Amino acid sequence: MMLKLEIGNSKLALEGENNRFRFSSFLFRPLLMTLRMIKFEHSIFALPFAFLGALLAAEGWPTGQQVFWIVVAMVGGRSAAMAFNRIADLRYDRLNPRTAARELPTGKLSLRFTWAFVVVSSAALVFAAWRLNPLAFRLSPLVLTVLLLYSYTKRFTTLSHWVLGFCLGMAPAGAWVAVRGALDWRISILTVAVMFWVAGFDIIYACQDVEFDRKAGLFSVPVSLGIAGALWVSRGLHLLMLGLLAWLAALAGLGAVAYAGLLLVAALLAYEHSLVKPDDLSQVNAAFFTVNGYISILLLVFWGADILGAGS
Repeated sequence: MMLKLEIGNSKLALEGENNRFRFSSFLFRPLLMTLRMIKFEHSIFALPFAFLGALLAAEGWPTGQQVFWIVVAMVGGRSAAMAFNRIADLRYDRLNPRTAARELPTGKLSLRFTWAFVVVSSAALVFAAWRLNPLAFRLSPLVLTVLLLYSYTKRFTTLSHWVLGFCLGMAPAGAWVAVRGALDWRISILTVAVMFWVAGFDIIYACQDVEFDRKAGLFSVPVSLGIAGALWVSRGLHLLMLGLLAWLAALAGLGAVAYAGLLLVAALLAYEHSLVKPDDLSQVNAAFFTVNGYISILLLVFWGADILGAGS
């Protein structure tokens, strides 16, 4: 009788472990695939600018609570936007050789789970905004609308690159609102600078799909102007970005450390453009992902050091 009881208990425990394993696989495996699909690690592009907006607004350190909810809002908003973009573009991703192996086109990830991920991520943005202050909460539905509607812009306008830029440019403005509970025209300079920066490197990235976009009837600067013309537009946008950042540094009374950071950013942008040529797009991923990640981090480090040094 004891032997049977022990065997029965062991079997029950084993079944419990198996059920937990199945549940973990059911939840975490598609979650990991979703995070890989939306390139979750590239939240690094926008987060440094959000932190920079918070530092400028606080003229020093924001509170730990503000930083936490800013991060939740940023990650939630970007995750919702990227996952929704994969849903909206599914028809095109299936046809484009560059994107056909993604998780949704191949069926590795279900639409139902991706939609649930969008809803949860959107809720995280709205909840974080509610925790920050009334203005942030009131603006959160508008922010979410802009983030989600971007996915359809390349169907009807070449300005889709600028809309994407504005989506990331909202990060420092949102952080300013999170800290101060009000908007200020000065932070719009950083918003526009980020918009030009993102539009510039998104144009570079879009050069990979120029032939497919033409056939599919999608709009982009490379489709309109060709790759060579698009690269010149990208260079011009990045020059404008540098000019706006220099203007903001002067308005904010930043010092030599901030301008040293700006010079490093300029050097990295020059390097980024040296990697990509009209007849050679083999280094687009290095230009898009690696260099731009360094740009956002370096600007935060140098400008943050200047702001915190001045405030101490």
